[in-house]
Amino acid sequence: MAKDYDFAASLMRILSEKYPTKESIYEKLIYLQSRLSLPKGTEHFMSDLHGEYDLFLHIINNCSGVIREKVDYIFGDLLGEEEIAEFCTLIYYPKEKIMQIKAQQRDTSAWYRKNLARLVKLSKFMSYKYPSFKMRELIPNRYETVILELLNTHPEADEAQKIYYEKLLNSIVEINSGADFIHAFTELIKRLAIHRLHLVGDFFDRGDRPDAILNLLMKHSANVDIQWGNHDVLWMGAALGSEVCIATVVRNSLHYNNTDVLERGYGISLRPLTIFASNLYPNEDPLRAAELASLMMMFKLEGQLIRRNPDFKMNSRLLLDKINFDDGTVTIGDKVCKLTTMNFPTLDRNSDDIYRLTDDEQEIISGLQENFLSSANLQTHVDYLYKKGATYTCHNGTLLFHANVPLNDDGSFKEISFENETFSGKNYFDYVDRRARRAYFDRQQQDLDFMYFLWCGLLSPIAGREFRTFERVFTDDKDIWREPADPYYTLIDDVKVCDAILTEFGLDTRSGHIINGHVPVRVRQGESPIKAGGKAVVIDGGFSTPYHEKTGISGYTLISNSRGFRLLRHQKIADVKLALAENKDIESTAETVEILSRHMTVGDTDHGQGIRDEIIGLHKLLLAYQNGTILPQS
Repeated sequence: MAKDYDFAASLMRILSEKYPTKESIYEKLIYLQSRLSLPKGTEHFMSDLHGEYDLFLHIINNCSGVIREKVDYIFGDLLGEEEIAEFCTLIYYPKEKIMQIKAQQRDTSAWYRKNLARLVKLSKFMSYKYPSFKMRELIPNRYETVILELLNTHPEADEAQKIYYEKLLNSIVEINSGADFIHAFTELIKRLAIHRLHLVGDFFDRGDRPDAILNLLMKHSANVDIQWGNHDVLWMGAALGSEVCIATVVRNSLHYNNTDVLERGYGISLRPLTIFASNLYPNEDPLRAAELASLMMMFKLEGQLIRRNPDFKMNSRLLLDKINFDDGTVTIGDKVCKLTTMNFPTLDRNSDDIYRLTDDEQEIISGLQENFLSSANLQTHVDYLYKKGATYTCHNGTLLFHANVPLNDDGSFKEISFENETFSGKNYFDYVDRRARRAYFDRQQQDLDFMYFLWCGLLSPIAGREFRTFERVFTDDKDIWREPADPYYTLIDDVKVCDAILTEFGLDTRSGHIINGHVPVRVRQGESPIKAGGKAVVIDGGFSTPYHEKTGISGYTLISNSRGFRLLRHQKIADVKLALAENKDIESTAETVEILSRHMTVGDTDHGQGIRDEIIGLHKLLLAYQNGTILPQS
C-alpha cells in the first residue's frame, strides 16, 4: 500500500510541474470539460487501394464527396450548378485550376476576392467541431495569423467588422498573394473534413503507384492508422530480405503489368532477370518470360519454406515434386491433372531436391535481394507501415482488420499453434503482430518465413485462404482452381458470430462494428457490404481497375461522424484532366449504415475517455493544493 501511495504522490508531483498553480488547473479543467461536449471528428475508412493512386488522390482531395456536400449546403441557393462545380474543382486541385484560370485570362482581382470570401465562409462552417488550439494546428503555418483573423471576423454583424474584413481580402489580392491564400484555405478545408483516416490494408499490387499513395499519406495531416493487408506484409517481407517474398513481389508486378513501381518507384532493376528469362523462354514475350522465371523461383523457395515450417500447415502447396514428367500430369490431392505445358527449363527431374534453385536462379534472387534491401524509398515506406500499421485496431467502438478472424465451422475461434503455444481470437492477432515486428527488428529466417505465411496461409488472419496459383497457371481444370477459405467469410453475416468477435476484442456488442476489406463485394450481383444487420461492414468495393467489372463500382468509403455511419459507393471517379476540363466530380451514392439517436461527442470517443482520466488527475492535484499536501507555486 505504501508503494502505491508513493507512486501516486510521485505522479501528482510530476503533474504539479506542468500545472504549478491553482489558476493553471482552473484554466485546463474549463477547457477539458468543454472539449468533451464538441461533436466527434469525422472518420473515413477505406481498404484495398491496390496502387490506384489517381483514384485515391481524387477521393482524398474531395474527401469522399464530403466537401461537395458542404458546398451544396452553404451555397446551393446562392450559386448555379456550374459555379458550384468550378468552386469545388478549385478546392480539389487549386494549383491546376488557378493555372487554367490564368490561361483563360479570368484571374482578375474580383475573381480572387470572390473565391477567397467563399473559402472563408466554407472554412468557418466546417470549423465548428474544432477548438481554437486545434485550428492553429490545422492552418498552414505560413498563413496562420491572417487566416485566423479572417475566420474570427464577423462582417455580417457590424459595419466596422465588414470594413476590416474587406480590407483583409483586398490586401491579400493587392500584394498578389491570392493564389497562395487559396492554396492555404483549400488545404485547411481538406484537413477539417477528415479528422482520422483508417486504411484497412492492401496498398500494393495491381495498380502501378502504391509508392505515390504512401508518399501522399506520409504528408497527410489527418491522423492515420493502417491495418496490414496480405499484399502489404508480402512487400514488407520482401523489404526485410525474404527471398520468397521478393520472388513473389516480382512475379506479381510482372503479372499485373506494373513493373514501374519496382523500377521507377523503388529503383529495383529487373534487367538481369529479363535477360536470364529470355534465354530460358526464347519464344515468349520478354515480360511473360520474366514472369515465368520468377514464378518458378517462387514455387521453389515456397517449397523450401513449407518444408522447414511444418506449423504453417501448407503442405498441400508442395506440387513441384508431384509432377510426372513422363505423362505431363501433376497429382493434386487425390486428383491427377493434365498440365498445360511441360516447359520447365529450371526443373531438374533427376535432382534429389527439385526445390533447389539453380546457380543462375540463386544469382538472380540474390541480386534482387540486394536491391530490395538498399532501396531507400521502399525502406522508408515499410518503416511507415510498421509505425502506423498493425494487425488490427480498436477505435471508437470499431474493430478494424484486413481479412478475417480464423473460425471453425460452428463459429468458435480456431485454435492455432506456433512455437509451442496455442492461440485463438484476439491473442492470435496479438501474436501475429508481435512476430511481424520481430521480423522487422531481428531479420531471422523463421520470422521472414512467417511474413510469407501471412501473405498466403489459410491460417493467416491477414489472408485466410489457400492460394491456388500453380493450378491456375498450369492446369485448365477449374474445379481445382477454387481456393479454400476460412469459415469467417460466410459466418460474418451471423449476428451471434459478430457479437462473439466484438466481445473477444473488448468492444460493446450494442454499439460496436466490425470493419474489414480483402474480399471484393460483388455489388453487380446484388451482394451487400453491410452484414449482420450493420454489425459488420466489408468495405472492399474494388478500387483496383481490374475489379470494376466484377464489383460494378469503383470502391467504397465508410464515413463515421457525430450522426452515425454512412457508406459511400463510388460509381465513377473523374481523373484530374477530366475534373479540370469539365469540373467533373466523383459520382457516389450513399447508404445509411446506422443513425444515432443523439449526436456523438468527443466525450463518447476513446479520446474522450483519456480526457476524463486527465480531469480526474487534475481534480486530485487541485485537492492536494487545497489541503496543503503539495504546495502550489506562488
